[in-house]
Amino acid sequence: MKRRTALTRSVALMMPALVLAGCGISGPGDVTGLRRVVGTDLVGARGATAADQSRIDRTVVGLCAVAIWTKAECERHGAGGDD
Repeated sequence: MKRRTALTRSVALMMPALVLAGCGISGPGDVTGLRRVVGTDLVGARGATAADQSRIDRTVVGLCAVAIWTKAECERHGAGGDD
């Protein structure tokens, strides 16, 4: 009975540690897919010119197409929302 209790206690202590170890802070292994969605149009765009706004809009299209932003957020961007 003592052996079983010790084993149960060991498992109870190790499981949270193993779960937390799987939730590390290492970055993603590959961001190629995300880069393809977001693109690089936004780099350097300040929104000061029509060309800058077009670059921002192209980025938003990608974010909306893969549903990273909600439909409401995408509509708000299209309506000229400031948020």
